[in-house]
Amino acid sequence: MRMGSSWRWQLSRAMRLALRWCRLCRPQRGGRAGGSRPWISGRTSELWSYSKVLLKSLYYNSLSNSDTLLDCVFEPVYWIVDNVTRWFGVVFVCLVILLTTSVLVIVYLFVLPTILSTYPVLWIVWHLCCGHWLLIMVVFHYYKATTTSPGHPPKQKVHIPSVSICKKCITPKPPRTHHCSICDICVLKMDHHCPWLNNCVGHFNHRYFFSFCLYMTLGCIYCSISSRNLFLEAYSAVEFVSCPFQSYYQTPPPEYTFRETTAHKCIIFLCVLTSSVAVALGGLTLWHAMLISRGETSVERHINRKETKRLREKGKVFRNPHHHGKMNNWKLLFGVEKKSHWFTRVLLPSSHLPSGDGITWDCTFTRRDPMAI
Repeated sequence: MRMGSSWRWQLSRAMRLALRWCRLCRPQRGGRAGGSRPWISGRTSELWSYSKVLLKSLYYNSLSNSDTLLDCVFEPVYWIVDNVTRWFGVVFVCLVILLTTSVLVIVYLFVLPTILSTYPVLWIVWHLCCGHWLLIMVVFHYYKATTTSPGHPPKQKVHIPSVSICKKCITPKPPRTHHCSICDICVLKMDHHCPWLNNCVGHFNHRYFFSFCLYMTLGCIYCSISSRNLFLEAYSAVEFVSCPFQSYYQTPPPEYTFRETTAHKCIIFLCVLTSSVAVALGGLTLWHAMLISRGETSVERHINRKETKRLREKGKVFRNPHHHGKMNNWKLLFGVEKKSHWFTRVLLPSSHLPSGDGITWDCTFTRRDPMAI
């Protein structure tokens, strides 16, 4: 009985689908019977339109746009990048420590003895003070940038100002707060997630990150300039020994000891590494310096550009509410409240907290037109 009823139901369903297909393909009144049958193309276009509507009904809504489509298409790529960055963060931190340690070993073994034996006393004192000051600043700020939490919105239900709701955390987002897909948490005044720190750069460690970039760049420049003469000698020695036509020289090539050949290779490695890092990290430092002067973060730079374009089309001018002037922006970043702080908080290691709590912000004007933050 059940098999018979199921068979009849399947047959009736197939007949209904066939009748519906015939109804869609039925020629319109007034259509010509014969010839090229123009009603076929009309019915085909109607069927195609019906299929597109049916397909769009599975994913389309009034909020869909090109950005949403691109996010959906690149979602697998984002997932791979986020997971690779998350798992390789420790590897990147170990790589920074390893490369920095190798530079220090080469400097102490080969560069510093040359400075102590050949330079005048004043230059020796300057090199010792400048080199160790840069070393202390690099190590201190890298440690603080890596271990300091960037700051997160409070999870308990308290009254905090918010501009939107995070679609991942389902919690209110204060101004300048964004969700980090790698850490899977909202970050106060988020700038970006740095894989070389294995940490987000946010409100409470932004100063440490920028100071590390600045002093690391200065340290690489210092190492490159200090060892330039040793680099030229080492490069000449290596090139002379490896020259395939050395048999034609009247004077035989000098015989270097294992220590000397090792020193030549280490000096070349030192100069190439520090010069490359100085160029790459120097460009990144200049980029962040420009953002700080404008009172923006890396995320806000992208948002503010879109907002500027949107308001320009309406005949309006965008003003960044967090831009307090170039000098004031730098003071807010470094926490400078009086002149002596430029020495104690910028030129010396300092673990003071930044200005504000990262939740409420003093704006330069009261906004009447809603703008992205």
